[in-house]
This record gives sequence, C-alpha cells and structure tokens, in this order.
Amino acid sequence: MIFNSCSTKKDKFLNRNWHALNTKYNTLYNGNIAFEQGREELNANYRDDYWELLPVERLEVTDEVKLDSEDNNPNFIIAEEKATKAIQKHSMDIKDEERNPQTDEAFLLLGKARYFDQRYIPALESFNYILRKYTESDKLNEATIWREKTNMRLDNPELAIQNIRRMFKFEKLKDQEYADANAVLAQCFINLKAPDTAIQKLKIAQAYTKKNAEKGRYLFIIGQLYNGLGHKDSANYAFDKVIALNRRSPRVYMINAHLKKIQNTAITDSNREALLEYLTELEENRENRPFLDKIYREVAQFHLSTDSDSLALVYFNKSLKANTGERKLSALNYKDLADYYFDEDAYKTSGAYYDSTLTNLTENTKQFRRIKKKLDNLEDVIKYEDIVQHADSVITLYEMPEAEQKAYFEELIAELKRKDEEEAQKQLERTNAGFATFAESKGGKANQGKFYFYNITSLGYGKNDFKTRWGDRILEDDWRWSNKSRTLPSEATGQEVLANGQTDAPVTDEQKYSLDFYLGQIPTDVKIIDSLRTERNFANYQLGLIYKEKFKENLLAAGKLERVLSSNPEERLILPSKYNLFKIYEETGSPLADNMKQDIIRNHPDTRYAEILLNPQAVLEGNTDSPDARYASLYKLYEQQEYLKVITLSQEYINRFTGDPIVPKFEMLKANAIGRLQGFEPFKEALNYVALTYPNNPEGKKAEQMVAEQLPKLEAREFSPEIGSSGTGNWKVVFPFKIKDNEKALKLVERLEASIKDLNYKNKISKDIYNLEDQFVVVHGFRSKDFALGYTELIKKNRDYRINDENFVVLSNNYKIIQVHKNLESYKTQILTPKP
Repeated sequence: MIFNSCSTKKDKFLNRNWHALNTKYNTLYNGNIAFEQGREELNANYRDDYWELLPVERLEVTDEVKLDSEDNNPNFIIAEEKATKAIQKHSMDIKDEERNPQTDEAFLLLGKARYFDQRYIPALESFNYILRKYTESDKLNEATIWREKTNMRLDNPELAIQNIRRMFKFEKLKDQEYADANAVLAQCFINLKAPDTAIQKLKIAQAYTKKNAEKGRYLFIIGQLYNGLGHKDSANYAFDKVIALNRRSPRVYMINAHLKKIQNTAITDSNREALLEYLTELEENRENRPFLDKIYREVAQFHLSTDSDSLALVYFNKSLKANTGERKLSALNYKDLADYYFDEDAYKTSGAYYDSTLTNLTENTKQFRRIKKKLDNLEDVIKYEDIVQHADSVITLYEMPEAEQKAYFEELIAELKRKDEEEAQKQLERTNAGFATFAESKGGKANQGKFYFYNITSLGYGKNDFKTRWGDRILEDDWRWSNKSRTLPSEATGQEVLANGQTDAPVTDEQKYSLDFYLGQIPTDVKIIDSLRTERNFANYQLGLIYKEKFKENLLAAGKLERVLSSNPEERLILPSKYNLFKIYEETGSPLADNMKQDIIRNHPDTRYAEILLNPQAVLEGNTDSPDARYASLYKLYEQQEYLKVITLSQEYINRFTGDPIVPKFEMLKANAIGRLQGFEPFKEALNYVALTYPNNPEGKKAEQMVAEQLPKLEAREFSPEIGSSGTGNWKVVFPFKIKDNEKALKLVERLEASIKDLNYKNKISKDIYNLEDQFVVVHGFRSKDFALGYTELIKKNRDYRINDENFVVLSNNYKIIQVHKNLESYKTQILTPKP
C-alpha cells in the first residue's frame, strides 16, 4: 500500500491523500516556518522613516536588480527550496489536471518567497501559474492580490489597479482579502501621485483588516497624506484614531501620532502650557523610553519657538544622546543647532554642526548639496570673522592707555590663577577618591604592602596625578624647574587675549602669570596696526558680500559694509561698499537708498557704478565696459601672448571690480600670465595666493588642485641628457630673438613656414615668449635630433632660404624645463657647451 501510494501518476484516493498530507505537514510546513522567520527578520531589521510618507507595506525596497544566482535571505531560500520540493515530488498533474490540492499553496509560497527576496519577475511567474492552472483553487484571490503587488513593484501601478478592480467586480472576497487588495490600491495611487484616492482606499483597508498592526499603520499614513494636502484637522483626527488603538497597535505608531499632532498645532498663549504639559507627560512616561530621542527633539522645537533658547539647546543635545542610530534625526538636530548658532553669529560652532549634519545625510542628494554649499560659504565667514576679531582685539589693546592695559592683564592673570587652582583641587579630589576606592576594593586590599609599580591600577592613578601636577615633562635633569615648558589646555594659556594669539610657541608657567609677557605681545609699530586695519576692512567688506549674496542676511551685510565706510578704508573698497549698501537699502525699502545713490553719482560720477545707476542697460553682458566683456578681451590678449599687458590690466580690473564675482577669474588669468612670463616660482606663489584668497570659488579650487597635482610635475629642473646626434624623441629647433626685434622674428616665421610647405614637412611653427626681453621662434615636431640638425643645415645652405639666424636644437622635455624655470643659460652651460 505504501509503495503504491507513492506514485504521482495514479489518480487514486490513497495516492492523492498521501501526497497531500506529505505536502501540507512536511515540506510546506517547514517552508512556511522558514518564510515566517524570514518575514520576522525583515521586520526586525527594517526601520520606517517617519519623516517621510510611510509605504503601505513594511518592506525595504532597493533599486538593485536581484538575480536567482545571488545570495539572498537564507530563510526565503529555504522556503523556496521547500516549495520547489513540494512541487517536484508531490505534484500530481494527471491528464493536465492537478490532483494534489496542496500544490497551489506550494506555488503561492514559492511566489511569496521570491517577492520578499525582491525577485519580482520569477515571483510573477509563480502567481500567474496559479491563476492559469488552478482555476478552481481557493487561493485565486490571494494569488491575484500578490500578483498585483508584484506588478506595482515592477512600476506597473495602472495594470495592478485594472486587475484588482476586475477582481472586485467578478469575485467575492473575504474581509482580510478585501483589506489587502485596497491596501495595494492605496500604494498604487500614492505612486501615481493621487493622495485623495489613496486616502479613500486606506480608509476601506483599515476598516476591513483584522490585524491591528495594519490598522494602526494605515491610519497613520492617512494622517500623513492629509498633512501633505494641508488638511491638518483631518490629519489630527486620523492620528487620534491611531492613539486610541493604544497597545493594540505597535507603540511606535502611537508615539509618532502624538508628535505629529503637536507639530500640527500652532503654539499660542492660550495653549502653550497645555502643549508643554502634553510633551512632559510623553517624556516622563516610562513606556516611551525607546522613543525619547524624538520626544526630546519635539520638546526642543517647542522651547525654540517660545524663545526659551537655553532649554531648546539642552533638549537638542539630549535628543542627540538618546538617538539610537537614526541618521536623519541626527541630521535634523545638527542642522537646527547649526542654524541657531549661525543666527547668534557663532560661526565656528555653526560650521561644526553643519559638518556633523553632512555626515548624517546621504551624499548627492539635494539637501546634502544645499548644506554643503552653505558650509563652504560659512568657511569663508569663519575665516574673515577670525581676521576681524583678531584685528579688533589687537587694535583695542594698542589704543588702551598703559594703565588700562596693565589693569586688563592683571585681571586676566588673576582669573587664570583662580581657574588653575580650582582645576588642581578638583583633580586632587578625583585622584584621592580613586585611590580610596581602590584601597577599599578587593584588589586594593590584596595588594596592600606590595611595591607601588607592580599594581597596574595604582600606577594609572599615579600617572594621572603626575600629569595634573606637572603637565607633559621631558625626561631630563632638573625637570621640576619652573622655566620648563609644560603642555596646558588652550583655554588656560591666556593666548586668547590677542584673538587667536600672536605666537605659536608653548607658554611656560612663568610666562603664563607674567604681566610683562602679555604687555610685550602688544604691537608698538604703527605699520603693523595700519596693516591690521587694512586686513580688517577687507575682511568686513568680504563678509558684507557673503551675507548679502549667499545668506541673504541684509541686516548683517549692511552692518559690515557700514563699518567699512566708517573705518577709513582703502580707496578701492569705498565705491563697491557704497554700491552694495545702496542695493541692500533698495531691497529692504530703506529711505537711505536714495541718499546712497546720490552720494555715488555726486562723488564718483565717472565710475562704472554711477553709470549703472544712471543707465541700468550698462550692466548688460554685451556692454564693452562690463566685467565680462573686459575679461573676454583680456583673455584674447593672453592667447596672443601679451602677458605683460594681461598682468597689468588684470591688476587694474581687480582693483576696479573688487567685490564682483568675476574678480577670481582675473586673479587666475593673472597667475597664468605670471607663470608664462616669469617662471615656476612666481607662478607657484601666484597660484597659492588664488587658492588661499578664494578657497570656495571654482578658480580657488582649481588653483588648489594645480598646486597639489600639476606643480610637483613641473618642479623638476634637471635636464635630460642629449647624447649623440641620433637621439630619438620629440625635438625642436629654436631661434632666439629679443622682444625689440619682433619684426625680424615675424619675418623669420613667414620664411620658415614657406620652407616647411616647400619641403612638404608636417612640422608646426610658433612664436613663444620667454621673458620680458626674449622670445623664441620654434619649429616643432622632429622625430630625431638628426632630422632637426639636417633641417637647420638645409635652410642655411639652400639658396632659396639662406637662413643664418642663431639657433639650437633641443629635446622637447628640456624646452619645457627652459620655459617653466626660465633657465636657458643653465641649459646652454650643461647641454650645449662641449665637455672637455
């Protein structure tokens, strides 16, 4: 009987039930267990992003296309293997009819395992096979729903909607199936940007589902959709339903519903206390501990909106500490802190928080690029604010009467001594407490009477105590002498007196408490003070432009530019400062705008800015006096090797257009012209200036890249040996001329071009500037030294040319070194001069 019942080809009662029982209670049972374990693992690892609209189904979908051969979730692999085994060993396909009633469930398990492994095409095949083959199955509706979920994942929401609507029309569904189908429809309409219809489908789904977890999720998504439509009252009604489910639904939905309700409520004088009490209750509820990070953030937002800044900062930091790895929450907290400190003019602190924001954002997203741009701009702000702060500090001390200087530093020294004494006392108390704790411990009692250095814990306490008392001392004789320098915390050195310090040398104990030391740091040379004033004015001007153009902070910008004008600035800063102030006043509707306009027209009538105010058409790009037009004409001069003109005019335009975004382009063009005319070292210096002065402009970044990558390649000054007359490579024939003999050089170019054409050569001819006095006419492209020498001999003796001008043959690499380092004389001495 057992042997006969094993056959899958006999349509007998015993055979059918034997294979049905084996399928249900063996292979499919184990397969379903593995499948459920896989789903539980997915749910455990998946984290919803409550800052965005939740997907209807808790499934993390990636953009990658998975293949059957890839390593997938092992539980789903087992489920698929069991389903496949059930089909292969227990399917009874007799006369094109399946006689094992469990086979359709095996195909359904196979499709679901593939679906959750994101192999949608194979999953679709499984579901379609059920619908085509098992027309009498009780799993048809379930298979249809899974098929349409798969179609939706394959970006075919319209097809999924059409098929589900057909199912509603012709099939009778159970309540849970009806809920699942409507949930699929809701996700399809969300994908199609039809939130109104999605809301209606989710309402039906939450009403029919028997699973409270799904009910809570659907209601929360309804609230999110209403928020997206701007219907906050309807959203709060949905969130109230989520809250009403309480423990019947996952608590994460309830907590986020509470927070969304609070976010939807405008804070007024009448509800302020009630909202704070609401938040406090959420915070103090022990069951909400896993969600304190979000609750703390909401409390911080509340305090920030009610001008309780100190409390807001405390709660932002508590949210960061309580965060369990949610990067978006950290990014939001860091960004809010950065914005706050930026508004408070604490630019260094703000920059640090923006940097932390970037580390928690996904690269190449719109938000990442926006924060990155703001951080880049902020780096300039930090740099220039440091310059202003440093200059102000030094100038303020310089202008103090000597008695006030002494009083200021005496007070500072007293404060430093007080802090040091407090810190020493605290450290001593910590050390003694540590020793006492260790002495009372089991290990301490066991080590009583033993040699001190044999005990690791005692030794650790001793090291800390020594460092506290003496600092970092070098192992040498007389190490306890007071004139030995020690490493001190930066906040205790007193160097901050001069705003970033005047010296990088370590401060000794004697200097730290010496009045003469601090007084000696104050400059006495008027030239130094004047230089600091100049730097401060330029920094304030740059800050005014940054605040105006990049941060749209007109009030801050106006303050900086007004300070420039009141500080006896250089002539080049006066007019652009006035013009930018006029633009700020005009934009803000200030009555000062007309006064500033008349000031510019009256006191600077022949300038470009006056022309712009009188004739706005002057700013058009096509205007020959515009910065862009000037740059275009200057670049043509550069291409024509008029390097001296380029350098001179660039500097003139830099001074004239100070503050204009095109200035870095003039600086870069000037640097390249300097390199062509003066050689490697001046070029290096000019590039470094551009890189350091305009670090966040494209030209500054390009200069920095050239300094890092190209200059090292150009630095070599050693010439390659030109041994023998038949050396291969790329060779040139060079005819030196003085700049004053330019006409002769041009005539030679014409004669050389004629010779090349007559001889049917493919060589190229150029006229290259060497320095302010010399230039070269160069014939390029000889593949060997013999060819180059033969050409010079030919044009010298041929009666059609008779070119007797001085020349020499040079390897291309050596010619490049000559042009880069302007060392022609060295080349002649090392290479051209015959060796004895």
